[in-house]
Amino acid sequence: MDYTRRNFLQAITTATIGATGATIWPSGSWKDDAAGSQKFDIIEENATILFQGDSITDAGRDKENHGANQGLGGGYAFLATAQLRHTLAARSISCYNRGISGNKVFQLADRWQEEALALKPDVLSILIGVNDFWHTLNDYDGTVEVYEQDLRALLTRTKEQLPDVTLVIGEPFVVLEGSAVSEEEWMPDFKDYQQVAKEIARDFEAGFIPYQSIFDEASKEVEPTYWTGDGVHPSLAGSQLMAEAWLQTVNKM
Repeated sequence: MDYTRRNFLQAITTATIGATGATIWPSGSWKDDAAGSQKFDIIEENATILFQGDSITDAGRDKENHGANQGLGGGYAFLATAQLRHTLAARSISCYNRGISGNKVFQLADRWQEEALALKPDVLSILIGVNDFWHTLNDYDGTVEVYEQDLRALLTRTKEQLPDVTLVIGEPFVVLEGSAVSEEEWMPDFKDYQQVAKEIARDFEAGFIPYQSIFDEASKEVEPTYWTGDGVHPSLAGSQLMAEAWLQTVNKM
């Protein structure tokens, strides 16, 4: 069954946020796009693209070899970059991954000057939030209000120093059938974090990728643990699903 050409991607319709009409997720499959439609208008020649976040972005990247393929990790950032560098070969773009496993928003902020602002990205993609909730089940005393406050402060700081940067915000997601998550513990509170991420994307005129809906729809066709065994960290197939969502969103912005 070729899930990319079935109904679950068509079920996620084109939507917009904010007055600018920034794309959330366009209908159809990345693989169904004609080559001529893969324009990526927001990515100009010599553009720098930065992926930031936690372990989902980190994906085991080699932190000593930022410029090598290994420096992009083995997840969605690597897969999206591979497609971009193929499609936009003539534009000489640079792509970096600075995700760090276990990070919450305040930890992004602690390293933001060196590992984000100093790189002067033209496109900044951020996926953060799962740890901001998950760790509250153990020894972290954060709240959804702290998450919102910290993320808004981080993006305000970013726009002050990089006013022309294009922001892409990924929705934190969870697959409840995974081995590391419990519906009783995670829901409905985690949904508040997802709502905050969506509202912040709207307020900062960022592209927004609704990863939760994407994984939910994919799980209707194939068992959920195919996409992520523990419910948080995607499998290779799940990473490809995320990469395609990222590419479509950025392509339509």
